[in-house]
This record gives sequence, structure tokens and C-alpha cells, in this order.
Amino acid sequence: MPEFAAATVRLRTPEHAVALPVRTPVDLAAWAAAAARGLVGPDGDEPKLLDALAHELREAAADSRERGPVTALSYVPEPRLGELARIELSALVADESHPRLTVDLLRRYLAAPTPDSYRPPEAELRTLPAGPAVRVRHAYVQDVGRDGLGTVLETCAYGIRADETWGLVLLVSWRSSAYTDALCELTDDLARTVRVTS
Repeated sequence: MPEFAAATVRLRTPEHAVALPVRTPVDLAAWAAAAARGLVGPDGDEPKLLDALAHELREAAADSRERGPVTALSYVPEPRLGELARIELSALVADESHPRLTVDLLRRYLAAPTPDSYRPPEAELRTLPAGPAVRVRHAYVQDVGRDGLGTVLETCAYGIRADETWGLVLLVSWRSSAYTDALCELTDDLARTVRVTS
């Protein structure tokens, strides 16, 4: 099994994004307070804003840690609005049931409809510097209440085949449909920056 680290898998960190501490032991509350201060800047002295943003970043880091990505970023272009999108880069390793990793296998994995699917996933084959890939747009309904209404979570993902034994999944997720086009463009730009080194 390959050893994944910052030295072997690289992804450009976009402006207005903060790296979430998903692979290192840290005090999440202290980290989140410092990260919120960094995003707001030295002139932002509103305690409520800092507290709310720190809480959101702490929750984002804890949530991403559960999935164990290689790297995770919180995209916060406007601190007053909180996290706009989450960016995660994860590794998939071939196993006994799937001894060879193919782009078609990545497509089936990422484009499989679920009971929570809001609309059918859209998949397109792409070629990236890191290898052949599939791009999948999907939307899910989450947190459905008694009234039958829920929140739509949109995602744009790239499954990238690094070689026969492993691949990468770049997943960007968001809840604000007003930013869908811009966040899909961001995902496309980030996918082109993924690099794998030995």
C-alpha cells in the first residue's frame, strides 16, 4: 500500500482557503481560533464573528477527520458568511475485490446514485496532469425534516487514476446553489494542480 503524505500528493491551496488539520494531532479549539483570526485579518475585532467562524472551522476539521483524507481545506472567501465549500483529497487503494483500479471503476464509485440523490449524477471523462480521470457532478438531499424539506448538498468530484493500484478523489462540496458555477470552475482548476510524486 502506498504511503500518502504531503511529499507524495500535492494540491494547490486556493486563495481564501485554510488547511484543516486532519492528519496531525492538535487542539482543535486553539487551532480554529487562530485560523479564524487569520481569515478575518488583524482589523477584524468582532468577537461574535471570530467565535462563529472558529466554531465552524472546528466542526469542519472534526468532520473531515472522520473521513481521513490526505488533505482537506475549508474555502472561506467571505469570513462573515462562513465556510462556502469543503475541499478534500482522498486516496483509494485497490483491494482483493478490485485488484486493478480503473477510471471506469472510479466512475461507477463516484456516479452511483443513492437514496439521497437529488438528481442523477453527471459523469465526464477527463485527462489531468496526474492521470486519466472522471469528473462527476452530484447533488444530495440532507437533513430532511418532518415537512419533507431538506438541504441540498452539491458536489463536484474528480476520480484520478494514479496507477493500477491506487487513485485519488478530489471532492468539493457546498450548500449554496448561487455559487455552483464558480465552485465547479474552482474544482476544475484545482484538479489540474493535483500532482503525484514518488
